[in-house]
Amino acid sequence: MYTDFQQHLEKELAAITEAGLYKNERIIVSPQGAEVTLDSGQTVLNFCANNYLGLSNNPQLVESAKAALDSHGYGMSSVRFICGTTDIHRELEKKIAEFFGTEDTILYAACFDANGGVFEPLLTKEDAIISDSLNHASIIDGVRLCKAARYRFKTADMEDLEQQLIKAQEQRFRLIVTDAVFSMDGHVAPLDKIVELANKYNAMVMIDECHSAGVVGETGRGVTELYDMLGQVEIITGTLGKAFGGAIGGFTTGKKEIIDILRQRSRPYLFSNSIPPLIAAAGIEMINMMNASNGLMDKLRSNIAHFNAGMQAAGFDMKPTQSAICAVMLYDAKLSQEFAARLLDEGIYVIGFYFPVVPREQARIRVQLSAAHEPEHLDKAIAAFTKVGKELGVIE
Repeated sequence: MYTDFQQHLEKELAAITEAGLYKNERIIVSPQGAEVTLDSGQTVLNFCANNYLGLSNNPQLVESAKAALDSHGYGMSSVRFICGTTDIHRELEKKIAEFFGTEDTILYAACFDANGGVFEPLLTKEDAIISDSLNHASIIDGVRLCKAARYRFKTADMEDLEQQLIKAQEQRFRLIVTDAVFSMDGHVAPLDKIVELANKYNAMVMIDECHSAGVVGETGRGVTELYDMLGQVEIITGTLGKAFGGAIGGFTTGKKEIIDILRQRSRPYLFSNSIPPLIAAAGIEMINMMNASNGLMDKLRSNIAHFNAGMQAAGFDMKPTQSAICAVMLYDAKLSQEFAARLLDEGIYVIGFYFPVVPREQARIRVQLSAAHEPEHLDKAIAAFTKVGKELGVIE
């Protein structure tokens, strides 16, 4: 059987390659940072990591992780309810809840698991999920695992959301779910209007803060802080793998009873090992750092303004952004691949995104800015984009 299947896969891979859409992985041999070294020996500026606050190789986090290795060992070898819970895990959960103004928190191996494990334990076929059309794949997969009725609204379109809420009135409980910052476009969900509609139509709200926590809001507490609504949504999911240190680990934080039910029934929590103690310890230190100073977020926002102004002045088609995600629109998939390859030759590490990651004919290069970037890094990137853009006829 595998001989036939192998031939099928070879044809699929050949078609992907012929279309210029084969994804090659570049190998980094240095710590993550504004500059990284590839296995080719080339040192490049990294503009495609989720390292928003530049903490992926932060000395304070590294030292916290080392201390936890000495005090609590390497791994837990168990799920939480058997023998996989330490004092460090619980402390981190409490810190996250305090940070977001919520009642309790549950940790997961990744936010993909948090989103995959949140819907099925809470909702049944009697209930409804109303989901933004651009929500992350992990939310989509989590919804698929649940038997609740499914409604979808056009991204950030409040008129469409209201229509879907009207349709969902026949269900028992209703949950609106949205990304806080949409990872491919960079725009922020209009949470104030979403909560207003939720109150009008008796619904709950869930937001995924993966790309907004540490970035959006005066002190990096995400969209609930941005809209002065801390503690006013029922469920928040997020990650330690982006602004919060860049390692691994996800969480769901929100109403106490919701978190309690997830501890009892959420399958990714019940059947996956606890995150290593060193990750939890670094997460605690990260929150302490954010509580102590707003410096990293201030620098990140300065970098975002600097980069966007330079790219727009150069003539690039940029999607409006309220985050550290800057989408340089190219529309053509093969062009996005070639553009990214040429930028690497110029010492700029970015990736082209195209269908199915983004809609057809909406290919782009997603630039992700970091507090680790210095003004000279940004200027070098803008100059490289301008050079390649002119060579490929993207700008004049």
